[in-house]
Amino acid sequence: MQKRQENGLIFISIVSLVATLGSLYFSQIRGFEPCTLCWYQRILMYPIILIAGIGLFQKNANSALTTAVFAFIGGGISLYHYGIQKLAFLSDSAPACGDVPCTGQYINYFGFVTIPFLALLAFLLIAITSLFMMKWQKETK
Repeated sequence: MQKRQENGLIFISIVSLVATLGSLYFSQIRGFEPCTLCWYQRILMYPIILIAGIGLFQKNANSALTTAVFAFIGGGISLYHYGIQKLAFLSDSAPACGDVPCTGQYINYFGFVTIPFLALLAFLLIAITSLFMMKWQKETK
């Protein structure tokens, strides 16, 4: 495995770990109850730590495909979730999703940074890195 692929897996591990710890901070320390869409995003983010970590341990860059799939699906959910928080035409037609409304915004830093935005950012970083890793892997064959 090339050094840049190894660095890619380290980067993916760090981003997913920070995202996971951030979500646990918001729910366990700040007491913010996650909505249904937040749970789906967590379900897709948490395994990325293990996938990238095992890939790094085994020196196997093939795990980039799996992290990319998780990141694209999670990013799609995050983008939709962010949209129903920020776009009136989406929030008006947003389905009810459990005890906590998915349109609620626990945080709103700078007028646009919400929890789904942070998750979207993490998923984008992971997806882009995964795509680069797959490109690098093809170049070495």
